[in-house]
Amino acid sequence: MKILLLGKTGQVGFELHRSLSSLGTVIAPGRAELDLHKEHAVANYLAYTKPSMIVNAAAWTAVDAAEGKKNEAERLNTGLPAQLAQYAAANSARLFHYSSDYVYPGNGEMPWKENSDTGPLSHYGKTKLKGDEAIEQSSADYVIFRTSWVYSARGSNFMKTMLRLAKSKSELSIVADQIGAPTPARLIAQVTTLAIHRQLRKGLYHLVPKGETSWYGFAQEIFLLAQKNGEQLTISPDNVYPIPTSDYPTPATRPLNSRMEATKLETALSIQLPDWQSQLELTLCEYLEK
Repeated sequence: MKILLLGKTGQVGFELHRSLSSLGTVIAPGRAELDLHKEHAVANYLAYTKPSMIVNAAAWTAVDAAEGKKNEAERLNTGLPAQLAQYAAANSARLFHYSSDYVYPGNGEMPWKENSDTGPLSHYGKTKLKGDEAIEQSSADYVIFRTSWVYSARGSNFMKTMLRLAKSKSELSIVADQIGAPTPARLIAQVTTLAIHRQLRKGLYHLVPKGETSWYGFAQEIFLLAQKNGEQLTISPDNVYPIPTSDYPTPATRPLNSRMEATKLETALSIQLPDWQSQLELTLCEYLEK
């Protein structure tokens, strides 16, 4: 099997690059080799490499910046997936793609299901939804994984930001009314590799750990686990204060409800997804090299 992995330098792409090698030959071009913003460059690369499977971990993930750089976000989150789906359909290739909780309207408290109504609140969310729809409307053999609050031991993410601030701040105020499931990139890569191996049937699936928390709860758990693992912090969980989203305005509107039901994926793969707390401890210990 010849696998084309796009986005290898991102959090999910890095983990995929490590896990996919057991399945076949992995081609993973960097930015210098392939400019994903250029449609003709992608077309030429596909024609040259002729992959039998495409794993697309490339995306515009700067949510706030997408409000000002609409064309760039549109190309990576909508145009690129559509182009990959077109190639996959024409060449009997399989496509794996990653989507976001930001495609949902963020209201209510019930977990979103794969057939829930969408209603993105930001340009980022709109471009991700349009990318999903382009894939679904193609005749490609695809799997779309929608996930949320991605973090890892590398790259820029909430866990690493909190650990850095915990060594320089004595108190922090963290948003407490946005609810979701922190999802490590490692888990996404592991499930993707399993899905390829077991030939997961075509469709859209939610891929998140069990349980839910707020960014405030996530931060508190990070600090508790860091202290448990011997990190010297200038902050304690008692000095982390909950605030509403309205107290922390951003260019892009965030969904308050990012809960997602993942039963469909568990049933299809005959697995039980782990809870977010155990996954955080694994990822934090990897980062701390414990």
